Order: sequence, then structure tokens, then C-alpha cells
Amino acid sequence: MLFVSGIDTDAGKSYATGWIARQMMDRGLRVATLKLVQTGNEGSSEDIAVHRRIMGTELPEDAELITAPQIFSYPASPHLATRIDGREIDFDRIDRCAELLAERYDMVLIEGAGGLMVPLTDEMLTIEYPQKRGIGVVLVTNGRLGSINHTILSLEALERRGMRIDTVAYNHHFDNDPVIAPDTRNFIARYVERHFPATRIVDIPSL
Repeated sequence: MLFVSGIDTDAGKSYATGWIARQMMDRGLRVATLKLVQTGNEGSSEDIAVHRRIMGTELPEDAELITAPQIFSYPASPHLATRIDGREIDFDRIDRCAELLAERYDMVLIEGAGGLMVPLTDEMLTIEYPQKRGIGVVLVTNGRLGSINHTILSLEALERRGMRIDTVAYNHHFDNDPVIAPDTRNFIARYVERHFPATRIVDIPSL
């Protein structure tokens, strides 16, 4: 398993998760994606739908919500969305679904909710889910102004907790400024190469 998180809420995690899954599929792997907690939806997960469009396939587990085991109606941080809907996150169900997918597929990509420090509950941050389960992290970043700061803070948070940073994925979908975007991408790459030499750097094209 790999846990896909971002430097902030709109870093492009869903897009990146689908693209990474597609690349793995092209190498012959059977890949499933799971949305940790989906907010702002009812009945199905819009983020899973993004994954499937990019992957070019549906999974039978989608219909049973195995790939989106926790959906809340209000578009807010999970700790607030759960309070509005009047029910808590069922982490046991999430784990059971993840384990089932891991039995059926070669790789499971778990997309988080927002950034690493987004609260899932009043006591638990998103970063603690992969940390407690020993799951490596894919950190999605981009070329927006401020991304260097957010990326380094996220990397240091992961390092401080002793977590494995598998990949830093630079999402070119947000390359709107022709000066800032390439400089941001190159600075982040140099920083990762110096401080996290075991971490891969991948470029996600704008599809």
C-alpha cells in the first residue's frame, strides 16, 4: 500500500492518484485505489470517479463502496463533516476494506483527506493514519506560489515522525505561472535530492 497525501487541500491528490495508478497498470500491475474519507458527497465518491476516469477502468468493489468506505455529506474537514452528519469515522471498516483490496490487487493507493495535518477527528490527524499502519507516503505538490513552503513543512513533518517518504509527485496541472512553476519544481527536486535521497521524484503531466 501507499498513502497519497498533498501539501494542502487542493494539491491535486485525486488527479495524481489516478495517474500513478495508471502508470502502475501500464507496467502490468493490478491496482486499486481507496478514498480514506470522502466529504461533500452522498452515495458515491467523486474522487474515486476521478481515479477511474484517469485509470480508464471501473472496479467491481466500487459498487459496494469498498473503495470509498466512509462518505459524509458536508464539504468540510472530516472532523467537522462527521459532526454535521452525526456519526463517527469507522476506521475498522476502512482497514477491512483496505485489507480486502490488498488481497485482490498488487497495489492499493489510499488517497487521504486534504493535507497531512487535516483532522480526521478531534484527536487524530490524517498523518497518523499511515504512520500507525507503517504505510509509505506519496506527497503531491505543485507549482503554485507558496508550494515550496508547504512542501518542506510536509516533508519535515513526515521525517519527524519517522515515516517513509516513497515519492514526491510534482503535479504540472497547476503550472499557471511560467516563471514560478519551473523554479518551484526545480527547487523542490534539489531539496529532496539533498535531504531525502531515497525518495523518488515524479512529474505528473497535465492531461
